[in-house]
Amino acid sequence: MVALWFLVLRLGLAWAVAAGGATLLATAAISEATRPDGPDLGLLAAGLGVLVGAIATRQRRLAETAARRAENETIALAERSRMAREIHDILAHSLSAQIVHLEAARLLLARDGDGQALEQVERAGRLARSGLEETRRALAALRGDAPPLDEALESLAADFRGGTGRACSVEVTGEAREVPPPVALAVVRTAQEALTNTRKHAPGADARIALRYTEREIVLEVADTGATGPPLDLASGGYGLVGMRERAALIGGTLETGPDEKGFTVSLRVPA
Repeated sequence: MVALWFLVLRLGLAWAVAAGGATLLATAAISEATRPDGPDLGLLAAGLGVLVGAIATRQRRLAETAARRAENETIALAERSRMAREIHDILAHSLSAQIVHLEAARLLLARDGDGQALEQVERAGRLARSGLEETRRALAALRGDAPPLDEALESLAADFRGGTGRACSVEVTGEAREVPPPVALAVVRTAQEALTNTRKHAPGADARIALRYTEREIVLEVADTGATGPPLDLASGGYGLVGMRERAALIGGTLETGPDEKGFTVSLRVPA
């Protein structure tokens, strides 16, 4: 009976019920064969009680484990939200102040007619606004309240179209599902960096974003059609291909990059 108890606790529920039932049947057969007056019903009842009790104990332990896991996840999410609020308050205040001062400098330079300085100030202002938006997007992912991946990728595509005047399509295949915040952030940041590289190294190119959900992983592919003009002097705001590979490795994913018959392709695979 003790062995039956531990067997049920260690096996999965289906296997435990099958093993327990087989044990009871074997006990009944042995009892009937060795007792002339029939099987020992008391022994069978005790065995059935052990089986039911062990199953109930196992289910209770599973429920307690699930409750502890849910509680830990709730605590972790609350801590991430707290940290995100703190970081947002610090960076938002700093970047917003920079934007205000840059706008004041832009107005002064526009009035005084210093075109070269005005161009640099306007560029700094765009970078500050972009940094603020990226900070908000990253912190939203940490809090777990970032938009779905397809919406985030559509937003990046819209930014690309607005900034370049070139086409950028988004294609999502497979059954969409919720993914962990670090994975979602890695997918969005990889797509963003890949599009920035297209703008920088392949001006005049169209782009395509493809997101594919498979049974065990998510595959992101960002491809362009190749440059039609000289490279531009643009700041990426990220760490290029090296940074994308490091980000992929941190979440157990892989990154493949390289030219194809038309342009350049970045492919990210992450388990999710």
